Amino acid sequence: MQDSRPEHLHRVTTRLAEERAAIEGRLAALRAEHAELVAAARDSNADDEHDPEGTTLAFERSQLRTVLRQTERHLAEVDAAAARVADGSWGVCQGCGRPIAAERLEARPTATRCVTCA
Repeated sequence: MQDSRPEHLHRVTTRLAEERAAIEGRLAALRAEHAELVAAARDSNADDEHDPEGTTLAFERSQLRTVLRQTERHLAEVDAAAARVADGSWGVCQGCGRPIAAERLEARPTATRCVTCA
């Protein structure tokens, strides 16, 4: 069962805020890297289809876009968890309505479901 004491919720809120800041930093770096790849491709006269390096660049852009989307999803999960802390629903399984185990929340504070419903 989750601990709903104010000091525990404050620690959770702090942890989520720290995680959010780290994710935002990661997103900024990924976006800058993506912009560099796009600019390099635009400045190049190379034809991706016929350039031996073209497929590598296209693959890198694709991989980077995937990592960006995953990181943006993680940020949304952190924001949603912070909203649940604020409205009092954090730690309650969205599947069955029972409390999520403290160990699960410690390992994954963004969890929305208990182990049984996950």
